[in-house]
Amino acid sequence: MRRALVSGAASPIGLAIARQLAAQGQHVILHAHAGLPRAEEAAAALRADGCSAEAVGFDLTDPAATGTALQAVLRDGPVQILVHNAGIHLDAPMAGMSAAQWHRVVDVSLNGFFHLAQPLLLPMIGTRWGRIVAISSVSAIMGNRGQANYAAAKAGLSGAIRSLSLECAPRGVTANVVAPGIIHSPATAAVMSPEQIATMVPARRAGRPEEVADLVGFLTSDRAAYITGQTVSINGGLA
Repeated sequence: MRRALVSGAASPIGLAIARQLAAQGQHVILHAHAGLPRAEEAAAALRADGCSAEAVGFDLTDPAATGTALQAVLRDGPVQILVHNAGIHLDAPMAGMSAAQWHRVVDVSLNGFFHLAQPLLLPMIGTRWGRIVAISSVSAIMGNRGQANYAAAKAGLSGAIRSLSLECAPRGVTANVVAPGIIHSPATAAVMSPEQIATMVPARRAGRPEEVADLVGFLTSDRAAYITGQTVSINGGLA
């Protein structure tokens, strides 16, 4: 059984990805920080359904804490599937954005990816099989007012993944980016009505977290062995 780690697994997209990977027969490690109780509840529900899952909690922006947590994870064997979904919004026009807002968003999405992926790479490469997927955003491709920090962090993932794919391809490890558009969630529903979404998105609706999870499930499967270094948008034609 392959082991998969999903960061930010307490979010709607993260939970959907964890469920998808568990349904595909992986042992899923659901990472969370502030949302650890939700991740623990989801892991328990997966186990009750006959799947293999556990939850871990640590702050991705703290390299020492992340390293210590991953040492414990690796004692049970290498992680062969990594999905980096963790990210936060601290939106503001750049003219009014604080340094703390900028750095916090970049720390979680981009620096957090390095803190998470780097310790897992050599054990993964040693198995000659691995799948890495970073969850980006349509904001990284199109830009979005008030999200210069978020767009920069998510766009940075594409550059990091592209370089990582070149380093890892000869060793059977793929690395790709998935860039969702407007995806249904409580946060989305709080700021956009279905009518507003219909005017913005050619498909005239928000995507579902399960649709993102289906794409991630494919990219982390044996069937996707020849797909690497790519950014795949899932946005209903938005960009």
